[in-house]
Amino acid sequence: MSTAAMTAEESRDNLSEQTEAAVATLDRLLDLAAQRVRELVTEGGRISSRRMEEEQRAAHGLAWLATYVESLRQLDAYARRLTEQGRYGVLEDKIVRLGFAEYLAQIFGGIPMNQGEFVRLPDLGITPEEARSLQTADIEALIANGNSPEIRSEITSLIRDQAGHSTFGDPGLDEMMEQIRNEMRRFAEDTVVPNAHEWHLKNEYIPLDVINQMSELGVFGLTIPEEFGGLGLGKEAMCVVSEELSRAYIGVGSLGTRSEIAAELILCGGTDEQKQHWLPKIASGEILPTAVFTEPNTGSDLASLRTRAVKEGDTWKISGNKTWITHPVRADIMTLLARTNPEEPGYKGLSMFIAEKPRGSDEDPFPAEGMSGGEIEVIGYRGMKEYEIAFDGFEVKGENLLGQVEGEGFKQLMQTFEGARIQTAARALGVAQSALDLGLRYAEERVQFGKSLVNFPRVSDKLALMTVELMIARQLTYFSSWQKDSGKRCDLEAGMAKLLGARVAWAAADNALQIHGGNGFAQEYAISRVLCDARILNIFEGAAEIQAQVIARRLLETRGNA
Repeated sequence: MSTAAMTAEESRDNLSEQTEAAVATLDRLLDLAAQRVRELVTEGGRISSRRMEEEQRAAHGLAWLATYVESLRQLDAYARRLTEQGRYGVLEDKIVRLGFAEYLAQIFGGIPMNQGEFVRLPDLGITPEEARSLQTADIEALIANGNSPEIRSEITSLIRDQAGHSTFGDPGLDEMMEQIRNEMRRFAEDTVVPNAHEWHLKNEYIPLDVINQMSELGVFGLTIPEEFGGLGLGKEAMCVVSEELSRAYIGVGSLGTRSEIAAELILCGGTDEQKQHWLPKIASGEILPTAVFTEPNTGSDLASLRTRAVKEGDTWKISGNKTWITHPVRADIMTLLARTNPEEPGYKGLSMFIAEKPRGSDEDPFPAEGMSGGEIEVIGYRGMKEYEIAFDGFEVKGENLLGQVEGEGFKQLMQTFEGARIQTAARALGVAQSALDLGLRYAEERVQFGKSLVNFPRVSDKLALMTVELMIARQLTYFSSWQKDSGKRCDLEAGMAKLLGARVAWAAADNALQIHGGNGFAQEYAISRVLCDARILNIFEGAAEIQAQVIARRLLETRGNA
C-alpha cells in the first residue's frame, strides 16, 4: 500500500514503527560513539581530564550526539502521548515527520554545535562502514519522506492559521498547566509586550508595579512549598511560566530565576529557622534576591573563587570582587558564595551566605558600607541591569551562613544546577517563540514583488524549521522538568535541554531577523532586541562549551562500557 493510499491511522502507525526503530538504532550508535570517545580520553583505566581537554571536539561532539538522540526520543514519546489522548493532529504529525527527517540527516551528515562548527561521526571514531550499517531502512525512509517541500509548506500554512495562539502545535501539557500558561500569556500581552521594547531601548528597569503584579500571580513562589507561603508546584509549572514571560520579554521571564535559585538553596541547605524566615518573604515578593557567585577572573571555574569571608565575633566580613551580577541594586538579599577557609583548596573552602542589603537606585546603587560597584553596559538581557561589585569588609550576620555550616557552599549550589538549567532552557523556548511570532507576522505583512514574503519558499522554510526545532527543544525541556518533579536525577537531561534550547533560540532569532531584511537591523523593530537577548542564552548558566564538557563526562560514566 502506498503512503498516499493509507488512512491517517495507518500512516500514523507506520510512522510510529519507524520512529521507534530509529530511536533504538540511535541508542546503538550512541553507545558505539561513547565507547570510541572513551578510548580517546582514558589513561590508566580512568577518564583523564587532560585527555578530555585535548579531545574536546570528540567529547563535545558526543554530548551533541546524545542531545540529538534524547531529543528524538522525546519527540517520539510526545507523538505517542498525543495519539493516546486523541490530540495528535495534522500540524503535530508534520512537526514529528520533519523533526525526525532533519535531525536524523544531521546526525549522519553533521550536527551543528554552532554556526561554524559541525561534528561528524568520524570525529567520534565511527568509520564510514559502521555509519552506513546503522543508517537503516527506517532511518532512510524517515529522512527521505519527512523533509519535503510539501511538509514544510504545510507547517507554515498551519501556523499561519494558529497565529496568536500560545504555541504552534499542541505542547502536550495537561489542563492545569495550560490554564497557567494562558494566565501568564494574558498578563504578558496586557502588561509586558506593549512596553518591553521601550524598556530595552532606554535600558530601564522593569517597573516595580510590574514586579508587584508578578508577585500577585505567584511567580516568585511557584515552587516554594505551601507551608512556606508558596504555590507548591513543580518545575513543569516553572517551565510554563518562564517560557510565557520570556516570550514577552526575557527580562521579565528572568526575574523569577533569582527567586528560584535563592529558594532552592534555602530549601535544600538552610536551617529550619532560615526556611521559616526567608521563604515566605521570597514567595510573596516582599524581598527580591540576587545571585552573587561569579568573579572577574574565574568565569565557570568556581573552584578558583577568591572572595573571602572572615569571621569576627558574630559577624562575617566579606572582601573581594564579583561580576555579572544581575539585578543587584534593587535586591534585598544576595546568595553570596565566598571562601571561608583559605587553607582548603578548590571547592572545599567555599561557603554560602544569605547576605542582606538595602535597596539602591541608579544614583546610589549600593547604599551599604563595604559595598560598591558599577554597571556593565550590555547589548541585551536588559530590564534588571548587570553590575560588578566590590566588597571591602561588607558585613553579614553570623546567623545568615546558609545551613550554619562552613565549606558546603559549592555542594549547596550544585543542588540548584538542575533547576537553573531547566529554567534557562524554558527561557530559551520563550525567546525562540517570540522570534517565530515576529518572523511570521512580518513575513505575512511585508509585500515584495507583488506578494507577501511568507509565500516565498525560503521564507516559508525558515518558519517551518523554526517551528519544528522549537517543539523539539520544548519536549526535551519539559521532559527534564518531569524527571526533576519525579525526584529523579536529571542533570544530564537538564544540561541537554539548556544546550539545545540556547542554540534553537539563537537560530530562531537570527532567521527571524533575516526575514525582516534591513529592517531587522533597525533598533525600532523588536526582532533586534530578541536577537540580542537570544545571544546570552549560550553563555550564562554554563557556556555551551562547558555544558557540553559536563554532559560528555556524565555520558562516559554511564554509556558504551564494553
